[in-house]
Amino acid sequence: MAGSWLTSTATCTAYRAVCGGAPDAPGVRVPVAGRVFAERVGWLADLVRGMADQVIAAHWSDADLAVLAAGVGVDGRRLPASGWMALRRLGWGAVAAAGVVVSDRVRRIAEEEAARALRLGCHRRVVVAALLATWPADPFARTDGEWSALRAALPEGCDTATIRNRTRQIAGYLGVHGRLPADVCELEGPPVVARQVSLAAADRQQVVVDRVDDRMVRVCSQLPTCAGPVSYRDWVWHAFDVVLPVIVPAGVKVCTPTVRPRDGRVRVDLPWRAPHTPPPVDGHTRGLGVDWGVNTLLTATVADLEGGSVVVDGRPLRFDATGVSAKLVRLRRHRERLRTKADHLTRLRDGRPADAPADSALAGKLACLEAEHAAVCARIRHLNHAVAWSAARWLVDHATAAGATVVYVENLATLEAGGRSRSLNRRLSGAVRGAVFTAVAHLAAKAGIAVVTVPARGTSSGCPRCGAAVTHVKAPDRCVAGYRWATCSCGLSLDRDHAAAQRIAARGLANQTKTRRDRSGQAAIRTATDTPARRRARRPTPAVTTRPVRNRRKTAPTPKQTRPATAKTSRLLPSRRQVPAPTEPPPGTGGKRPAGRTPQETNPPGPVRQVPHTASTTTAPRHPHRVRRATLARGFHRHVHATPITNRDGGTGAMSASLRIT
Repeated sequence: MAGSWLTSTATCTAYRAVCGGAPDAPGVRVPVAGRVFAERVGWLADLVRGMADQVIAAHWSDADLAVLAAGVGVDGRRLPASGWMALRRLGWGAVAAAGVVVSDRVRRIAEEEAARALRLGCHRRVVVAALLATWPADPFARTDGEWSALRAALPEGCDTATIRNRTRQIAGYLGVHGRLPADVCELEGPPVVARQVSLAAADRQQVVVDRVDDRMVRVCSQLPTCAGPVSYRDWVWHAFDVVLPVIVPAGVKVCTPTVRPRDGRVRVDLPWRAPHTPPPVDGHTRGLGVDWGVNTLLTATVADLEGGSVVVDGRPLRFDATGVSAKLVRLRRHRERLRTKADHLTRLRDGRPADAPADSALAGKLACLEAEHAAVCARIRHLNHAVAWSAARWLVDHATAAGATVVYVENLATLEAGGRSRSLNRRLSGAVRGAVFTAVAHLAAKAGIAVVTVPARGTSSGCPRCGAAVTHVKAPDRCVAGYRWATCSCGLSLDRDHAAAQRIAARGLANQTKTRRDRSGQAAIRTATDTPARRRARRPTPAVTTRPVRNRRKTAPTPKQTRPATAKTSRLLPSRRQVPAPTEPPPGTGGKRPAGRTPQETNPPGPVRQVPHTASTTTAPRHPHRVRRATLARGFHRHVHATPITNRDGGTGAMSASLRIT
């Protein structure tokens, strides 16, 4: 999110292309198969990555990082914001390998990738330098004075998770070498760029993006026809069409994409921008407080700010992904077992004598395990993505239906695993909180709703009514030590996550004047004071009118029931008059229609066909709602149970299609 534009990215797939001639010039176009097209994109990505790695390795030193961080070139002018222009101003241009011919635009792409990695290294350099300058005797038990000195040396906005991870990294280096590292370049090696091509760094001489219609974009780019092009004749224009997903509105501005070769296909990350005004971070009177959970992934509640006090709604909103969470746990365990087996086979392969012949069976097993491990990782990744965006869509829909203008989420960026393997923090740290928060922030920005993080300390251990420490029990009727239920001496008896959501909402609304945005645009409340939250008074129950008591004593015989002509009959036992009369009546019947089935249908010859219980006896189409429910009640969303979305007046609102069947 930058300025008055909201940037989103649609990930698409390019299956084939055509090559030959410039984009606007007439000529013969030759079709290119998908495998060949992906191979040529991979050649370009390898060229870009090789040149970028050379630039990073040549300038991965504390002195060069300090020059780049200063933001001033050798001529005294300020460095441009564009990465490749900044490197060229400093004289750090990319050079292709000997005998390889690339255009200046390809060098731009490589320099942009190198500049991004080096600028990220500049940020790590400042953090590591602050930790080394204030390194205490016991880095894992700093005193208040040592923390104050460290905070003063660190850059603004550095979170506790970064401090903890860098402290462990330095401590590990100290344990191996017996001394502290001089700088970040000695602490870690140069970073490696991804195998991708950021076409946004080039101009129309390398890439052209045109909008064909509302659902299709055509991208033209120069690609090499061999792994090591030796002349410009080895670079040919390739045009490929990208079908936009339905989430991309018609008429929005489409930007230059990033292409990634993967598994014989070309993935296209296509950014698109829409006008957007950032929502305010204060001045809110109604908001949603959201608490993270293990199985119940999200628990939210609606809160209002009335006359300086916070009033919460007694209705909890839950997104329960217990089934999906259990599936993810099983997949992670399977992934760990596969990784253990693959490591064992790798040690066996590497431990063989150098003169021993290669073991084909061992290599085949290792390749099979690696392929299965990659498939399980992809499944976990896709399932996490589905859970994250479904939960985010559900939460934003609830906020919109309730009329909330802000969503307060506890900041669990510093949460880490500890204690037993089944501890709460260990299970929470493996959840999809980061992906959910990113999805919520993006979808809420589209809806004009602010997303603010609040401190997480004490949200589950304090009472939202009086602020005292609560007691956690198994259930309201089982007052033994547990996790699920929270009770307090003030009379509070509430679900633990629901009580934490109320405390988060009260903490956010009462301290919204302390909200600040960082350089990335994320709004957060660093320090907060707790405010009691009172529950809204219940609506008075309408008076029940007294009805006369009906005399149910039987005083007359039951009248004979008559079946209407259009009555629904059983599918298992047909009606007595359901079959038509035979053409020739059986002898002795006098031409009357026989009761029940005809004699020839009583014991039909041949094997009896087994009719399913749910088979319909009519040819009428199924009810449209039944068809939709049967279609949607498959796969992932059968295992997700979420609170229905209702409007402020209590009516049921429109739910996202992915969550209608739970």
